[in-house]
Amino acid sequence: MALPNFNDLAAFIVVAREQSFTKAAVKLGVSQSSLSQTIRGLEARLDIRLLTRTTRSVSPTEAGERLLQNLEPRFDEILSELTALSDMKDRPSGTIRITAGEHPAISVLQPILRQFLLANPDVHVEVIVDYGLTDIVAERYDAGVRLGAQIARDMIAVRISPDITMAVVATPEYLERYPAPVRPEDLTAHNCINIRLPTMGNLFPWEFEKDGQEIKVRVEGQAVFNNIAMRLSSVLDGVGLAYMPLDQVQRFVDDGRLVRVLKYWSPTFTGYHLYYPNRRHHSAAFTNFVEALRYRGSPTPVPRGE
Repeated sequence: MALPNFNDLAAFIVVAREQSFTKAAVKLGVSQSSLSQTIRGLEARLDIRLLTRTTRSVSPTEAGERLLQNLEPRFDEILSELTALSDMKDRPSGTIRITAGEHPAISVLQPILRQFLLANPDVHVEVIVDYGLTDIVAERYDAGVRLGAQIARDMIAVRISPDITMAVVATPEYLERYPAPVRPEDLTAHNCINIRLPTMGNLFPWEFEKDGQEIKVRVEGQAVFNNIAMRLSSVLDGVGLAYMPLDQVQRFVDDGRLVRVLKYWSPTFTGYHLYYPNRRHHSAAFTNFVEALRYRGSPTPVPRGE
């Protein structure tokens, strides 16, 4: 018996994902007219409309959505199996797509990339900085990086960093002008460099913990940023107090350019984990990447200090 050709189903999945014939045609490397003809042929073969087309967008019909939900994971499994077979005879290759917050991207992923990429010349790594809890399956990522407490239980999680300690810092010159805060509540009288994350409408509250007591303080100040680099630059410029991951400011504390305050109140969070779906097979490239990131030290960071 002749087996049916599933190319039109694969084409449908791409169009339904992209919700655009133009974008799907680029991904598939075919002309838009040829792709439209393929989808029309599929709808004729099944005798049901799968896509609703307007002048501006394309979206699945109820039948198309059902077909997409059932076909997509099966095609993913097939591609995973083919990749695994390819890796058995070839050296690791392919693209690894990772979503991560800014801090783990800088402090955990970036340091291992040079050695990993040199050791795996046929592997490409794409890191997308995203502050939200991205649905890595829906967004087609291979894995994500988040703090351990933020990861769903149905994911495989691999620790890739020690626990994370936060620190409040300022320049000695700033602290000469204003008395150092003794308790977190004292921050309300200071010029604080605020954080507004893209996923939050409000300013990010500064979190503190001491002897089981947890406090969140909503601080005020002249400067608001959504990235580490500008917060670090501003605190070094003496603009005010900053709430930063300790590893990003420790060298400036060591050389005296910054001073830590509220040390006893510095909170520690469970370290970063790489998380990904529990699939049967992963490519050799992805397996090597996980092993390169795997944290093998003590989970606790450097002590808070005095």
